[in-house]
Amino acid sequence: MNSHHDVTNRIFALSPSVRYVALYRGGELTSHQRAVAGAASASESDRYEELFVNPTLLTLARQRGNLDCGGSRFVLVGYGNFHQLIMNLSDGHVSVCFELASNPLEHADAIRSICENA
Repeated sequence: MNSHHDVTNRIFALSPSVRYVALYRGGELTSHQRAVAGAASASESDRYEELFVNPTLLTLARQRGNLDCGGSRFVLVGYGNFHQLIMNLSDGHVSVCFELASNPLEHADAIRSICENA
């Protein structure tokens, strides 16, 4: 089984509130969305977000965090239709979208653990 696919499945298994998972590792982007996710963004828009927007947000947060805040663990974006949790990985990033009624921070440690132990 593909490592990215295994990681994605394990993240989806954390909660039914997980709508979308993207992994950008070693220059390879993979993303998957639940079939039942309503009010989803366009897949081409998601691709550009994962390649340009999220790495930029993570870089900005990491550089600020490293200045005098003890580092940076994640960025959480509250969009109108969902929450998006984005985390640096040693070889890229993981991006997980959650339903609005959920609390993504409840799953942050588990997501990091899944990605680091893959």
